Amino acid sequence: MIGEICKCLPAEERYRLIDQLKRASGSVTANIAEGYGRFHYNDNLKFCRYARGSLNESLDHLITAADDGYIREEVLILHRKQYEKVLRLLNGYIAYLKNQNPS
Repeated sequence: MIGEICKCLPAEERYRLIDQLKRASGSVTANIAEGYGRFHYNDNLKFCRYARGSLNESLDHLITAADDGYIREEVLILHRKQYEKVLRLLNGYIAYLKNQNPS
């Protein structure tokens, strides 16, 4: 979905908004994977929090794209719904990890 949006953005945004949007959105899953791969409770929790930050950053870039007139409001609304769903799932996983605290 993000890739399709990036294709619609103007060329002058290639090294600004497009790059930032791709990096932030890719960082969400990368941080979850890295935290899981660390096999330590605190590391996993820390990287999930990084993922949550990247998720919020991604939404902010989409809002910027809409504010600048690069994407339609309907597209932003669709992505905001996806954002809310992913945020609920990620917050649930973070809560689960907190309950698994070995201490």
